[in-house]
Amino acid sequence: AWFPLALFALSRALDRGSAFWGAAAGLFAGLMVGGRDQIAWLQTLILTGFVAQRMFRGPGFAANRRSFLRPLIAGTLVGLVVAGVPVVLSALLAASSNRPDIVFSEVVKGSLHPASLLTIVAPDLYGVAGPLAYFWGPPSPAWGSTNLFLARNMGEVYFGALALAAVIGAGLPIRRAQGDARFFAVMVLLLGLYALGRYTPAFEWLFHLPGAGLWRRPADATFPLCALLAYLAGYGVHRIGSGETRWRPTLVALAILLLLGAGAGVAVWKDRLAQAVMPLLIAWVTFALALALLEWIAARGRKRPIAALALIGLFCAVDLSIGNGPNESTALPPDRFDFLRPGTKNTTIRLLRDKLAASAAPDRRDRIELAGIGFDWPNASLSQNFDHDLGYNPLRLALFEDFTGADDTVGLPEQRVFSKAFPSYRSIAADLTGLRFIATGAPIEQIDPALKPGDLIFVARTADAWIYENPRAMPRVFVATQAVAADFYAIMKTGDWPQVDYRATVLLASGSDQTPRRAGTARILSYANTRIAIEADAPDGGWLVLNDIWHPWWSCALDGAPVVIERANVAFRAVRLPPGRHRLDFRFEPFTSLAREAAAGVAKPFRSP
Repeated sequence: AWFPLALFALSRALDRGSAFWGAAAGLFAGLMVGGRDQIAWLQTLILTGFVAQRMFRGPGFAANRRSFLRPLIAGTLVGLVVAGVPVVLSALLAASSNRPDIVFSEVVKGSLHPASLLTIVAPDLYGVAGPLAYFWGPPSPAWGSTNLFLARNMGEVYFGALALAAVIGAGLPIRRAQGDARFFAVMVLLLGLYALGRYTPAFEWLFHLPGAGLWRRPADATFPLCALLAYLAGYGVHRIGSGETRWRPTLVALAILLLLGAGAGVAVWKDRLAQAVMPLLIAWVTFALALALLEWIAARGRKRPIAALALIGLFCAVDLSIGNGPNESTALPPDRFDFLRPGTKNTTIRLLRDKLAASAAPDRRDRIELAGIGFDWPNASLSQNFDHDLGYNPLRLALFEDFTGADDTVGLPEQRVFSKAFPSYRSIAADLTGLRFIATGAPIEQIDPALKPGDLIFVARTADAWIYENPRAMPRVFVATQAVAADFYAIMKTGDWPQVDYRATVLLASGSDQTPRRAGTARILSYANTRIAIEADAPDGGWLVLNDIWHPWWSCALDGAPVVIERANVAFRAVRLPPGRHRLDFRFEPFTSLAREAAAGVAKPFRSP
């Protein structure tokens, strides 16, 4: 949404040499980049290329360099202020994630199949708007094994009948386009090659662009591609309406019929002609109306510009509401998602809420798991204020993924996988995680065959799920009185945990301390996303164990004084306690932690061996 505004402001800034418009461009571009996704990355490359091509136009490079300096400096400074911090933090976080980069063989699984390009004339050619069972476009079974992993709606690249007819009608090979339109035409070609991914040799070269290895779906390039096609369509309507281009409706109609014929041919090839007839017929009528409107614009548009604009807007609104409107592949009825409402009466959610309330205690914050119930179910933990042990997240901390074995999601029963360190719901790792209640879309032994009778307590069968309880789930916080040295890497590699009492013992990489101590207690004073306050009473000292994932950007103050958070029990946190009653304040402080790491890195060469 920010890209058109950024491009508009950037164009004005370069035209006028204006620092004000440069700053505006930087603001919009910064908000765009703040999305930190592949679309924002591609749009940033487009804006960079836009400046580069403008640099060599008009009076020449030397003159443009002087006039562009002020707006570009202003835009860069504002953009850095807006997007610098989130982008840097995301880059640093990605470095410690499960996917700091993605290999080429995985990236190309998100390529756009060439047959999907036929949806530029018939958006519902492959049945994308209907039930999934009737979808026959790539990568459905109708196309055999494509090794593509792409949502069906990603294969629809329709951007409007009037727009396509205008682009064709204006005759926009690159040699005929002028100014910025020529640049847009080149970018459309490059974005198309990028989106097709493995289906053209060009992607192997484009994959070397800085940052390309961060993304896993080349087909995302269709978003900026359609945006630039909209610019070219506007340019085409201008040329047709102003008479700069001779309007040749017969040639445009032949081109459209050729594309529609290709769609019909594919339908015959895949034995889906009966299903494709209606989408092709709707497309034929839509393009006939688009050609009629362009005919009127070519003949009378200059004399009645307001009427022309109104008709263009009306036609495009109706066309796109039909061709690109909400459908089953992009939206479902709200009642399908009642379980996401905070006040839902869904039996599964209410039962889990009641069970969590009944098991509440000062030292507890029990976790739940929603596995194999459906793709959307893990999101219920956000609206219901549940602590989900896995959730839905394609980008996870590498430590968390190595510890749990978690994939992106657990929407299907077979997507719930385990790791060496976390081999089963009946495991030390499950207990330390505090995984108390588990709701599954199938009997739990189908998900975890290692379970034996009595390992979990069956709670209830609801309309959505089977619900179980892990009676051994440990509190979120407790005081350990002894420490045992452990090799965390070896535990994650082999799954061999030391046989100790984990309610009184903590595993540390720093070493053992098995001095006899009296038991202590801990309770949670407050718990928020970035701040946790805990009170601990350790008569003889010990360790406060917090069963949240360890990360270096967290800091802790013990009675107001900073202390070290040790990685404990493979993936969790622990703080050494002196004897007595203490308050511990955990804070998520990325800037403080990064500054501390930077200072340590600078000082390291000067330390004595």
